[in-house]
Amino acid sequence: MTRLLKLSKAFQAFVDRLVYSSFSDKDIEEISEDLLLTLVSCNIAFEAAEAIIDDIKKRLKEQSVKRGTDRRKIVKQVVREVLYELLESSGKADLLEIIKSRKETQQPLVILFVGPNGHGKTTTIAKVAKMLREKGFVPVIAAADTFRAGAIEQIEKHATKLGIKVIKHKYGADPAAVAYDAVSYAKKGRADVVLIDTAGRLQTDANLMEEMKKIARVVKPDIVIFVGDALTGNDAVEQARKFDEAVGIDGTILTKTDADEKGGTAISLVYALRKPIFYLGTGQGYGDLELFSPEKIINQILPPEDP
Repeated sequence: MTRLLKLSKAFQAFVDRLVYSSFSDKDIEEISEDLLLTLVSCNIAFEAAEAIIDDIKKRLKEQSVKRGTDRRKIVKQVVREVLYELLESSGKADLLEIIKSRKETQQPLVILFVGPNGHGKTTTIAKVAKMLREKGFVPVIAAADTFRAGAIEQIEKHATKLGIKVIKHKYGADPAAVAYDAVSYAKKGRADVVLIDTAGRLQTDANLMEEMKKIARVVKPDIVIFVGDALTGNDAVEQARKFDEAVGIDGTILTKTDADEKGGTAISLVYALRKPIFYLGTGQGYGDLELFSPEKIINQILPPEDP
């Protein structure tokens, strides 16, 4: 399994070097400096890597290490605490609980999915739709990508397999009108959640970004989710920042994490945005959607010491 492999090796090597060092302030500084460079190579943004290292160094220097003390346990615990606090800093967001609360108001929850083309947005929407169906909710999908050839057929193919209604117009139609019609459909009591697919766009594409802003103005989504590719590293962070500036994202879903051996993108996104990661895409199947868990991520990077 390649997932988080390089990041795990980086922290394991850091722990090993410190354990067999004199544990002096000089050793901590030198070994931490090497770790900083390794973290950056694992797709952790420099500012995030620097913050992690500074926190680790500070906590290690505060430790009282006496003869016979289990250094490995101390170092691993410090690293785990630093990573956990960073990943928890964005707060928790339970999408299912949000939808459940909204259902009690008899008003549909509107979710707008945004992100660059090729990051798995349409497949992710299908995964979310399947999950919602399994939890007893009724989703409807708005095929608001009227720009990319084959986009409507792609989302319809997924929806047909899953037995989910799709609201669509013709190619070239106003995406905001498609989204509006989907919301209207849901408001008539036909759906609990509206999942709006949008055209993949680069953050530098002014016309498509304005189109996305229009969709947001027209339907006023309750939640905006940025779908990013874990394999793009720091590019995903910069892209998410631009989408956040444009429409105000509420959180992210990170795709292709099953193939991400570097593992730093999630850490960078949380550090840069202070927004929660809702789910991780872990494969191409409809069921390959994993709830984001800081503790699970940290256990993969650096398993805890036995008590």
